Amino acid sequence: MRNGRFNRRSFIQRGAGVAAIGAASRVIRLNSTLASPALDAPLAGEGLRFASIGTGVRGCEDLATAISCGANMVAVCDLYDERFIAAEEHAGKKLVRTKKYHEVLARPDVDFVIVTTPDHWHAKIVEDACAAGKDVYCEKPMTHSVEEGYRVMDAVRRHNRILQVGSQEATSILCQKAREIFQSGAFGTVTAIEGWMDRNGPSGAWDYPIPPGANEQNIDWETFLGDAPKRPFDATRFFRWRAFRDYGEGLPGDLFVHILTGIYTVTGLKEPPQRALSTGGLYHWKYSGRDAPDLIETFYEFPDFRVMLRCNQCNDSAGTVTRLFGTKGTLEIGNRSVIFTPQDNTPQPETYSTDGWPAKLRDEYLAGWHQKHPAPAPDEFRIADGAVHYRAPDDYDEDRDHMTAFLKAMRTRQKPLEDEEFGNWTSVACLMANYSYFNRTIATWDPASKTIKG
Repeated sequence: MRNGRFNRRSFIQRGAGVAAIGAASRVIRLNSTLASPALDAPLAGEGLRFASIGTGVRGCEDLATAISCGANMVAVCDLYDERFIAAEEHAGKKLVRTKKYHEVLARPDVDFVIVTTPDHWHAKIVEDACAAGKDVYCEKPMTHSVEEGYRVMDAVRRHNRILQVGSQEATSILCQKAREIFQSGAFGTVTAIEGWMDRNGPSGAWDYPIPPGANEQNIDWETFLGDAPKRPFDATRFFRWRAFRDYGEGLPGDLFVHILTGIYTVTGLKEPPQRALSTGGLYHWKYSGRDAPDLIETFYEFPDFRVMLRCNQCNDSAGTVTRLFGTKGTLEIGNRSVIFTPQDNTPQPETYSTDGWPAKLRDEYLAGWHQKHPAPAPDEFRIADGAVHYRAPDDYDEDRDHMTAFLKAMRTRQKPLEDEEFGNWTSVACLMANYSYFNRTIATWDPASKTIKG
């Protein structure tokens, strides 16, 4: 302190009677109310029967989760013979096997289907499932094109079905707590959000090993292609389909969709972005004709704030984090935690720009400022609240919470949080990121025509 004036680097806060932000944070454990029923309560899926359409990595995880929630798996559909065995191993029993998904939909003993095929098959299967009277759990992203999203929405509503998209952030106890804080107004006006999901390794870059013996005799290649361009059999494209634009949406469809689901859940967004601008490239994982970038950064424009997302498959030191920046605080979601850190907005007299004033004017200004902001009485003094750290239990299973939410929606016939409309918003956002990247332009959403324009 010099010349009797306050400096932000050397003060005990006055005015509101608050001292500097406390260094220690409070840690509060969160509890799930969905997937942990009382011991004598029935499981959410008890009595419900299902089939899995697609049983690759995520397919086997989803079917195992549904079984853990009490659902009964009766059939499996896949285009690769060996996956029938993998599905039965996860289910712990023999299943009806087929490579034709319509045979699954025709079964009266199937109440719902889990769709975990490559993205370019999602819409067609979901539409047919709804027409067959089946509810659907569809992996993210919901669709492979903008037009498909509106077809899916129409099918779900026309046939009065339940559809839930598989991005667990919509039901995560972390995002629900973050939403509660957001709605409380505790961190003021949010103007900027940033998020990233980074990877560094063959698995994170979809450079999966090809199973020995995989060939045209045990893989239905023509059905896999569907409406994608025709080409000779290529096991790399079959097992690493996310790396190719013909079948998936690359990093936006695999990882952006998770970050976006969290942002939409927390903030209550109910529309696609207005604009998107992407940059990036394919720098390291240049295997077998891959055309999806291994680094992409996208800037999104929404009416009330801006969003910056990044996915990098070449370095994972930043991990997975989403941050919301408000005028009164910062909210961070990541590492199984939600951390709210308040900003220090205690009023302070200006000391920087007034250094150029004559001493007389500075003294008059400070006298007037302190008159308007009197120091608190001793009994009013308090230390400002520090960061609040909400943490999920070590055994928390967000997959199980998400599946439980879907199964409960089936029973109540009430729309789940991540329904067909929600799924369409985030799918469009992913498609806009890719449109901007591959066309090297700003992608603009036209709500009137429901199209992406450059």
